[in-house]
Amino acid sequence: MENSEITAANENRFTAGNYSEALTAFTVGWIDPENTAKILDFIAPPIPVGRRFEFKRSDNAQAFYSESDDVRSVGAEFKRVRYDGESVNEKTLNKGLTIRVDHDEVAGDDWQERYVQMLLQRLLRNELRRAVSALDAIATAQTPASWGSSDNPDADIRKMLSDAADASGIRPNRLLIGESAWDKRMTCLEAQNSAVAFKGAAMAQSELAGKFLIDGCEVLSSRYQSGDSAKTQILGSTVYAFFAKNGASKDEPSNLKRFYTPSEEGSAFRVYCDEHAKYTDITVEHYSSIVAASTLGVRKLAITQ
Repeated sequence: MENSEITAANENRFTAGNYSEALTAFTVGWIDPENTAKILDFIAPPIPVGRRFEFKRSDNAQAFYSESDDVRSVGAEFKRVRYDGESVNEKTLNKGLTIRVDHDEVAGDDWQERYVQMLLQRLLRNELRRAVSALDAIATAQTPASWGSSDNPDADIRKMLSDAADASGIRPNRLLIGESAWDKRMTCLEAQNSAVAFKGAAMAQSELAGKFLIDGCEVLSSRYQSGDSAKTQILGSTVYAFFAKNGASKDEPSNLKRFYTPSEEGSAFRVYCDEHAKYTDITVEHYSSIVAASTLGVRKLAITQ
C-alpha cells in the first residue's frame, strides 16, 4: 500500500495473516492468578457451540410433575407425557481488546505473553460482570436481612434456599456471596458468645456448602475500576442462590450458561499480532454469550448491618 491510495482488504486474509498460533496456544495453558475464570465458570458454566446454535430453555417444573393415573389397564397404553421447552436460536458475540505496544518499551523475550495475559484478565473481568448482571436480572429478591449481633445469618440463607426449592422443585446447588455480605456474616457470628456461633464463623466455604446441603459456595471479592480513583466491588453485600452444572450439554438444566465458540486449537480465545516497524498491535478476541436458560428458583438476599 502507498500513500493516497484506497485499498480493499479481505478480513479473512487479514486475520489469517496476523493470527498467532503460539500465543493462542499460550491462552490454553494460562492459569488466571486472580481466579476470575473459576468464579465465572461457577456462575455460568461454559458450553462449547458453533457461532450460531439452538438450545431449549428449561421449564424445570415439568421435571417434577407427579401422576396418580400411571397404572395401565389390560389392552391399553400407558399415559403419554412429554417435556416441552422453548427452542431459542442464539449466536455467540465477538468480543475482544487490542493494545498497541511500542517497541522502545518492550523488555525480555516474553513481552508478548505478558500483554496477552493483561488482556485476558481484562476480558474475563468483563465477562464476570456480565454474568453477575445476568444472574441479578433473573433473581427473585427475598426480604432484605439485617445481621446484627443477635441474629442468625445462616437461618436466613437456609430460608432462601428452601423458598427457591418450593418455587422451582429443585434446591439450588450453588451459593454466591459478595465479600461485604461474607464480612457481615462473620462480624455477626463473632459478636455472639456461643459455641455454635464460633464454629459457624470458623467455617470455610466448602464446609458452609456442606452445611447448606449444596454443591458449592464461593465468595466474590473482585473489584473493577469504576472511576479515575475509585474501585467498586462487582457483587457487594448480596447473597445469590441458583442452580448450575459443569459439563452440561446446551439443553441440560442450568440457570445461566456461557456459550462460547472455541478456536481450531480448542482455546476459548484467539490472539492476533499485527507487527509494524516501531510498534505491534496485540489483539485477544473470543466468541461468547451469557444466556439465562431458566429463571426458576434463582434467589437473592440483600444484607444490611
